[in-house]
Amino acid sequence: MLRPPQRRPVTVRRILMTVDAVGGVWRYAVDAARGLQAHGVETVLLGLGPRPSEGQVQEADQAGIRLDWLDAPLDWMASGPEDVQSVPAAIEDAAKRHGVDLLHLNLPSQAAGLEGGLPRLVVSHSCVHTWWRAMREGPAPSEWCWQHRAHRRGFDSSPVTLAPTTSHARALIDVYGPIAGLRTVPNGTAMQDIRSVKVSVVLGAGRWWDEGKNGRLLDEAAALCRWPVTMTGSLNGPQGQSFKARHARTPGPLRNSELRILMSRAAIFASPSLYEPFGLAPLEAALAGAALVLADIPTFRELWEDAALFADPHDPAEFARALDAVAADEDLRRDLADRASERAATYTIERQSELLMQAYRDAAKAASAGGLLPLTTAGG
Repeated sequence: MLRPPQRRPVTVRRILMTVDAVGGVWRYAVDAARGLQAHGVETVLLGLGPRPSEGQVQEADQAGIRLDWLDAPLDWMASGPEDVQSVPAAIEDAAKRHGVDLLHLNLPSQAAGLEGGLPRLVVSHSCVHTWWRAMREGPAPSEWCWQHRAHRRGFDSSPVTLAPTTSHARALIDVYGPIAGLRTVPNGTAMQDIRSVKVSVVLGAGRWWDEGKNGRLLDEAAALCRWPVTMTGSLNGPQGQSFKARHARTPGPLRNSELRILMSRAAIFASPSLYEPFGLAPLEAALAGAALVLADIPTFRELWEDAALFADPHDPAEFARALDAVAADEDLRRDLADRASERAATYTIERQSELLMQAYRDAAKAASAGGLLPLTTAGG
């Protein structure tokens, strides 16, 4: 009896990982690429959207990471599906050009329409529909329907889907329905413990033009709390969004090395986010020895329960009271900082890399078998 031909297992030695230069996906991708080097995996970063800064290009070069860039938008910056219809073919061309073994797509919609046979997985760091669900009431705008369809097609065409937290995985299921091969791989950071002498300041970091980061509340809390507040990060978005503080200091976006110096000195780190699938900034601040005051949202509860003080992200006065409680009590501040640092030490690049390698092996196995993995729960 004739047996069907056996496909050779794929060895993952070089991957193509999509990236953008706008938000936290850049930090995720660069740190992940560094971590994968320890497993003998070379990463080619393929960028979409606005071009990277000179500092970002230098960072990739210094880390020995190849950087390629497409003249194509991110789905959340596109006006319609016609703006991104060339993306799948461009990704496939880049994969051939760089001779990669696997595609790691940091926007699920980028997998929609891929025709090549390369193993692939998708990662949902955020999306407009889960953002809408967290930020608004009622159905999302009808002009966003195409993005919902594109993400659904991306999930359906990938054997493995990753989310950085169980909270975000559940949000994806709520919005898109069951997703095959869905699992949680927490983000990690390559940052080391860089504690130094602390100063009496509250630090926040984020894309403040994004409503989800809730900069307005932290700025209002800055007028009520006893310590000065510094809000670092972009104030102007790629589509005309803007944020202007009235009470907090806003130095604008900083190089990663500059931000880490500020984190090492700040006694308190605050994040008032209403929408946060993970949040790398609190993780880095915790490793820098800051006490955390965070929005009381499911993601932060999942990651930082018993290691942070939580406050209502809709109430500036309550947030200010939480900041003042930590500022006024040195023992509480030290205890919170120690708890946060201990928790942060569990979210390592090494752990993330091991879980990514397992996901890559599963994606390659599924591609070899020509199918998808079974449906899993949000925490699977």
